[in-house]
Amino acid sequence: MNLDQRIDLLARLGNYMLSDEQAWQETKQRAGSANGWFRPEFIEGAVRGLAEEMLQKDKLTAWVEQYGLPPTNGSPKNIGLVMAGNIPLVGFHDFLCIFITGHRQTIRPSAKDEVLIKHLVATAGGYDPEFRELVSFAERLNGCDAYIATGSNNSARYFDFYFGKYPHIIRRNRTSVAILDGHESGEELEKLADDVYLYFGLGCRNVTKLYVPENYDFLPLLETFKKYNYLADYAKYKHNYDYYLTILILNKKQYMSNESILLEENPSFFSPISALYYEVYTPGSGTLAALTGHPDIQCIVGRRHTPFGRAQRPGLTDYADGVDTLGFLTGL
Repeated sequence: MNLDQRIDLLARLGNYMLSDEQAWQETKQRAGSANGWFRPEFIEGAVRGLAEEMLQKDKLTAWVEQYGLPPTNGSPKNIGLVMAGNIPLVGFHDFLCIFITGHRQTIRPSAKDEVLIKHLVATAGGYDPEFRELVSFAERLNGCDAYIATGSNNSARYFDFYFGKYPHIIRRNRTSVAILDGHESGEELEKLADDVYLYFGLGCRNVTKLYVPENYDFLPLLETFKKYNYLADYAKYKHNYDYYLTILILNKKQYMSNESILLEENPSFFSPISALYYEVYTPGSGTLAALTGHPDIQCIVGRRHTPFGRAQRPGLTDYADGVDTLGFLTGL
């Protein structure tokens, strides 16, 4: 397949993902049944974000033009791709990057998120038989020329051991933070709620910590965040909320709550499910400057940073861990 054919196929797949095709609707239902954390609205949000931000023909064309991709790949490699499964289709951007560069790929999807990607690959194979020669699935990724693997800090050590001698991108735990100045509008706080609550906070682009100025008034924020109080009716989420609330009470720690999230002052970036950490900053102290480029931070939300509500709508050039995936693949 040449570059134009690959772009056309991706754009067609994007249209399919936005459609009401019965097979696609049934697939999304099966994905939700297979993973209790994949609520229908979260699957819809992930699918719509990918289709609208990454699978539009004009955006794809402008993206590849930045890299000067040739019409055909004269020396295609086989890329082993290990996908995560924390949020729906979290590994789709890697799949897209490999395909758009004309390489072959062998995918090991996460057991938590294999329904959607396998269906989309099968659908794309129906559009063009040549696509079937470029994408396959396997439990063991042996004999690949390069690897892209995403997982936890623990699994990354195994990836390093097995894939380290090959060209590779290995991703570890990351999270996102938000910087507030105390003058956010109600609309901005509502969008921040999306950055915090979507996918139950399981994504690396979910905000798990706030940086607030001294004497910050948390009441408007907690009130606005009540738009997601319905998540407290979800057993898996409520179990985490009750467990962490018990820990706070037993340890006699101060906290704030709106019945769906627990706010605690904590220096860590990584908060547990149902909790949101915060830290007070002093202007000019250097605390905020140290966040840029920090290896644990995927995204910074706030004014002069990623706009509120956009953390979970990454574009084609919003590469995970700040590593240019397309640049890596074109350089093989």
